[in-house]
Amino acid sequence: MSRIGKLPVTLIAGVTAEISKDSITVKGAKGTLSFPIYDGVSIVQDGDTLKIEIANTEDAQQKAFWGLTRACVANMVKGVSEGYVKSLEIVWVGYKFEVKWPNKLELALGFSHKVHVDVPVGITVEPDKDDKNKIHLRSHDKQLIWYFAAYIRSLKKPEPYKGKGIRYVWEHIRRKAGKTAGK
Repeated sequence: MSRIGKLPVTLIAGVTAEISKDSITVKGAKGTLSFPIYDGVSIVQDGDTLKIEIANTEDAQQKAFWGLTRACVANMVKGVSEGYVKSLEIVWVGYKFEVKWPNKLELALGFSHKVHVDVPVGITVEPDKDDKNKIHLRSHDKQLIWYFAAYIRSLKKPEPYKGKGIRYVWEHIRRKAGKTAGK
């Protein structure tokens, strides 16, 4: 039995779910998301509760899809009601974020040129009010926001000697002493 899959998903007030044969669509104040329903997995709505069930509890693939489907549906319900926020910070002299347009981000990362990044539809980028080296990404889609935050971080990963690069606000970089520490 899947410990994640057997937990019910409660629909928050203002969130509706439409279940068809091959997908589920969740609508809320922040937007609309849909997710495909895999073979052997079924979703049953009972009032404001969604229950995910599988046809064969012995099939390993169906058990894997059971937990996956439940987790994705729960993330969709939270996303369309509350939304998700990822915060990134940039560390080093001359490194900076600039929000040029609502869908364009310009980064100075120590290269000979500025790096231009197109922001995907569904994500808003806001600079921090207090710290110019931080930006906040907001979206109702958890997968999209994590993917985009990881892509921005991959443009200049934090390095362990001086700590320069792009990192998540909560991320701690283990620093190394360098070769002068050995003398």
